[in-house]
Amino acid sequence: MAEEKKCPYGPSTVATLRVARLSELGAFLDAGTGNTSDDILLHRTQQTEPVAVGDEVKVFLYLDPKRRLTASMRVPRMKEGQIARLKVINVSRDGAFLDVGAERGIFLPYAGMRGRPQVGEVVWAKLYTDKSGRLAVTMEVEDEIRRASKPAEGVHAGDMVRGAIYNMTEAGAFLFSEERYIVFIAEKEMPRRPRVGEVVSARVTYVRADGRLNASLREAKEKALETDSERILYFLQNRKGRMPYSDKTSPEIIKDKFQISKAAFKRALGRLIKEGRIEERDGWTYLKEI
Repeated sequence: MAEEKKCPYGPSTVATLRVARLSELGAFLDAGTGNTSDDILLHRTQQTEPVAVGDEVKVFLYLDPKRRLTASMRVPRMKEGQIARLKVINVSRDGAFLDVGAERGIFLPYAGMRGRPQVGEVVWAKLYTDKSGRLAVTMEVEDEIRRASKPAEGVHAGDMVRGAIYNMTEAGAFLFSEERYIVFIAEKEMPRRPRVGEVVSARVTYVRADGRLNASLREAKEKALETDSERILYFLQNRKGRMPYSDKTSPEIIKDKFQISKAAFKRALGRLIKEGRIEERDGWTYLKEI
């Protein structure tokens, strides 16, 4: 008795299979076992164009709700080793699933995450084949981004760059700009920590010799001073022209009430006092009648 062949194909893989027969449901693809009961269904709704018996069809394989191996002609839009900005379509206790254009999302294990992506977010990721032979994605794209990047030319301090955060460390964030520049944003230059995958605009603070950039998510001091002053005036106008905060108030309270540092608060107060728009008395700040 001939030994039965095991199906060589598994879920989350791409294969080119021959159409063995047609039915009302769709086409059945030869699984290569010699047993027609192992044929893999390519449902009519999973066909992007008509197929005929004998055709060689490139398909993406996945498990249907009954955990049967099923085929779709909607294969990943990217090749293995490529990186792209991919949308998070599901999150589970084991990882997440990203949309690569295939019939089903591709698994992103926790080990390959940068931060904790949420459904709807878009992140930089690479398509690869894991040890079990299945397609998977990882957010560890530093090497690929380095190879795809180019040195910044004609960029000066004060210029703005825009791009997506692809990694976050204790030192700061790394951004890949629309011009394909690698940009580092130090922790102290971030009023808040952006999420990995978030698209932000940053102000260039330094152009390095290797063509990479240092940047800041903070406003330039002149602009920040104006913004902080307006924030204080708005606060006073909504508190009948007075507030129990001054240059003697603790940094923690200033941060909580105004979302700025104590140093920035003092600079803005000094400017407003110099302009004659406010005054301080007994630890309070008052809006002056103009």
